[in-house]
Amino acid sequence: MDAPAARRRTRMRPEERRESILAAATEVFAETGYRAGKMSAVAARLGVSEPVVFQNFGSKAALFAAVLDRATALAREALGEMSRQAGPVSALLAGLLSADHVEHLHAPGSLGMLFADAAVLTDEPGVADAARRAVRTMAGLLAEVLRRGQAEGSVRADLDPDAGAWWLLSLMAARPFRAAVAEDPRALEEDLAALTLRALTASGETP
Repeated sequence: MDAPAARRRTRMRPEERRESILAAATEVFAETGYRAGKMSAVAARLGVSEPVVFQNFGSKAALFAAVLDRATALAREALGEMSRQAGPVSALLAGLLSADHVEHLHAPGSLGMLFADAAVLTDEPGVADAARRAVRTMAGLLAEVLRRGQAEGSVRADLDPDAGAWWLLSLMAARPFRAAVAEDPRALEEDLAALTLRALTASGETP
């Protein structure tokens, strides 16, 4: 009598099941990338059969698109939290561009890996629209940060926030290229961060 009741109590609602699949898929795709990621790996991480994943999302492309939407929402929350902790936008930019933060963005399993993957999937059938939307949304979030910095006086008033946002996004996205070829990648990251901060901030100096 008790066991069936317990199973009924712990059975997930459809929205809970979808969220659990999304969370597992986020981990898998962030670790392996979209092309190497497998639906079977998502299912194994959840302890369910592969058909359960397909029943909820229909295809690998649809699941990855949903993962990117979820990652964008999480990135918005993380950026908001960083903004609250950093204080002036100039200080937030210094944190975003720090060598440690940029390195973390490209660490396997991080949300940054999903966005880096999206940037090279803009012609991939089934995921192109979601990939473009994710990258454009991140650029929009950074533009909002720069506009807030202009309003508070810590970012140059003559800066085009949209162009500045794409500059920041491109700089962070290209980190793997620099890490692969630069003689001293960390020193280069620090120099690039300082250069960018001098160009963007009202004082022209690193906070």
